[in-house]
Amino acid sequence: MDTSDSNTDESGGSAEHDQLNGPRLYLLLRLNRWLFTGIVLAIVYGVLVGLSQIGLTPLRVIVASSNGTFWIFSAFIGAIITGTSIVVTINQLVLSQELGAVGDQRERMQEAMNFRQDTEDELEEDVTPPEPAGFLYELVDGIEDEATDFESAVADDTDLSDELQERIRDYADDVTGNARTVKENLEDAQFGTFEVIWNALAFNYSRKIYDARQIRADHGEELSDEADEEIDEMITVLKLFGPAREHFKTLYFQWELINLSRALLYVAVPALTVMGLMLMYVDANALPGTTLGVDNLVWLTSAGFVVGIAPFVIFIVYILRIATVAKRTLAMGPFILRESARDEDLG
Repeated sequence: MDTSDSNTDESGGSAEHDQLNGPRLYLLLRLNRWLFTGIVLAIVYGVLVGLSQIGLTPLRVIVASSNGTFWIFSAFIGAIITGTSIVVTINQLVLSQELGAVGDQRERMQEAMNFRQDTEDELEEDVTPPEPAGFLYELVDGIEDEATDFESAVADDTDLSDELQERIRDYADDVTGNARTVKENLEDAQFGTFEVIWNALAFNYSRKIYDARQIRADHGEELSDEADEEIDEMITVLKLFGPAREHFKTLYFQWELINLSRALLYVAVPALTVMGLMLMYVDANALPGTTLGVDNLVWLTSAGFVVGIAPFVIFIVYILRIATVAKRTLAMGPFILRESARDEDLG
């Protein structure tokens, strides 16, 4: 199987990175959550105002006959209080996993140090950076070096077939092209923003592990001892990327849940205040007249409705990002759940 078909484009970059640059994933993952919330609320506001112009029963008539604003906004008060309380409670349950006895915390510390030491040994580094972006940068840089060493180990081997030589070159080009793109984007990335996780997603280590193992399985008899050893080193370093990404993903989820709770708490009290104002002071006689051909009561009531759903929209846009990342990283290791090129050795 030609690894270049499923992993690289004509410029040598990774198809995985190209797939992440689509408009749908940009909306779900990269767009600022507050901007995303504002866009959704603006659309809802525009729809509500626009519907008042298509011949439906005038809002002022509905409010006068059945006290429509009361039925709309009284429901929001209970929903906002209950929803905010539930989300914050769930958040606290998730974060409570960080609590534990000193023995548990010490074990976690030791496991983290062991993983860091294993990584440093494989990369032949004295100390790896403490920041997640810097750590991933060094790890991806080490993977790139291993790919280069693997290609060099077979470059002058005249006993290898042209097919195998080309296959190894394609594999090395895929790894180095993907690694360089990720490294470039990680240089200015700061944990807490989405950039670290974004670039971790852009490095398709699972496919690279599979392709390396497939090369050895198909051509093991042709490979020299040095080349076979380089494949082992390549797979070993790639296997370090999976736990590192999962660890930083877990930390990021906790970070985002804290941000979600804070955002809901910031918005909940203003939203409840607006709901109270709409219930106490807005009736069929409020703000008579029109603006831009639209009844002023429509402008006001639509704005109140948008404020009322703001906590729910904030919850949605944060959870959309968390759920999308979780879906794309369900399988750790040599499994690929998303759509990819069908392999030739099935059956």
